[in-house]
Amino acid sequence: MKILICGLPGSGKTTLARELAYHFCVPHFNADTIREHFKDWDFTDEGRERQAWRFANDYPFGIFDFVCPLKKYRAIVQPDYVIYMDTIAEGRFEDTNKIFEPVEKYDIRVEKWINLNQLRKCLGDFNPGMKGIQLFLKEQLPRLAK
Repeated sequence: MKILICGLPGSGKTTLARELAYHFCVPHFNADTIREHFKDWDFTDEGRERQAWRFANDYPFGIFDFVCPLKKYRAIVQPDYVIYMDTIAEGRFEDTNKIFEPVEKYDIRVEKWINLNQLRKCLGDFNPGMKGIQLFLKEQLPRLAK
């Protein structure tokens, strides 16, 4: 299963991805970490698209923490589940703010950031693993995201 957590820089993607990955023992792939690995800090359209193709082809499953600003990049990644971190109006990078297309197809839209202690307490009620994360995403995270 591929879970894409997307949204503007500073919206809480990495924090949520890290907590979910840690609790459910699922790999977490952060876009900046992948760029650092490839020594590829290219934020042009071609560079962002290349990053989407990496997520689509090089990593068969896990939690993908990626701004993914355009619909076409989200289509390339082909996630099974999308969490849209819609917690801020603008990120810290003006170029990304200008091109960011709001996510229309998502499974969960987080509009207000979740208190970290509340998230951890809620996670404590779920068993690790993919079945556990699917149940958590279906039942608990939507309640926290409201």
